[in-house]
Amino acid sequence: MAKVEFDDLMSVGIDIGKDTFHIVGFDHDGQRVLRKQIKRLALVTTFENLPRCIVGMEACLSAHFVSRTLRKMGFEPRIIPAIYVKPFNKGQKNDYNDAEAIAEAALRPNLNAVSEKSQDQLDLQALHRVRSRLVSRRTATINQIRAFLIEQGITVRKGLRALKNSFEAILEDRKDEISPRMRKILVGLYGDWMWMDDRIDTVSKEIEDISRTEENCVNVMTVPGIGPMISTAMVAAVGEGEAFDRGRDFAAWVGLVPRQYSTGGRTILGRITKRGSRYLRMLFVQAAKVILMRPHRWPDFSFGAWLIRASERMHRNKLAVALANKLARMAWSILGHKTAFDAPRDEIMAGV
Repeated sequence: MAKVEFDDLMSVGIDIGKDTFHIVGFDHDGQRVLRKQIKRLALVTTFENLPRCIVGMEACLSAHFVSRTLRKMGFEPRIIPAIYVKPFNKGQKNDYNDAEAIAEAALRPNLNAVSEKSQDQLDLQALHRVRSRLVSRRTATINQIRAFLIEQGITVRKGLRALKNSFEAILEDRKDEISPRMRKILVGLYGDWMWMDDRIDTVSKEIEDISRTEENCVNVMTVPGIGPMISTAMVAAVGEGEAFDRGRDFAAWVGLVPRQYSTGGRTILGRITKRGSRYLRMLFVQAAKVILMRPHRWPDFSFGAWLIRASERMHRNKLAVALANKLARMAWSILGHKTAFDAPRDEIMAGV
């Protein structure tokens, strides 16, 4: 592939696969001048022979790695959400058509691209995903223990701590009712539960250690209700928030704004969109609920007067989402300005 053949290359779209990449390129006249399938390991070799241009790719696994690799080579990579690529797809779905749609979408001047994540961000994001999976599996294990106990006619009151404190006593007091095989199964599940507790504590401690040393995390944690989990998850997801022009855009990306269906000058607002990061949205709502549990602290915050008035007219769940929206916007502002929040806080409001 001689470089001179593609001197007029303007944009390239890459459809990233597990083992192979499909590449389509356009020149300044909009004509397709490149259509090629390559192996993943041939990425650098292939692009070394191309002129430096815009390279688009969908946001997916390894997109950030490919983006960083091409940026080091002098290209201008753009990671595009799949929802913004779909309108440019022509014909039936195949890898070349997808790459062509990506190449066209990458040229849109007003397209909101995904911020390229650094290796530190990917590492931090991986920690959160591991912890989330462990917490989910722990909940499933606890529910299975409860289900097996109910099948033996034994019920335990709600709560993780209640089951943990009474588990050994149940096995001892009901040993005549529980068969040896079932007892062995329950003991095995309890061992899984304890192992996952230790793993969750280990991962959580590592996340907390990072939150105390990362400057952006330290600043975000000055917002009431926000602690190590939210601050690190937010930095891992958006870095310093440069992909958003304002806090309202970040809150919309998290999915904490009303779903809009407006036409003919009539504005119709519905439930929250629930778009963007489900995990981050869940954390912000949890932080809002932590604040709502302590109404005697509301006057201490700069948004306390708003919160008091809103609590008089809103259902508690709706108020929690509204407060989560406000917290997200404040957190984005702090990331962008690299400053601390102005409201007082203490250990009781350490947050999520």
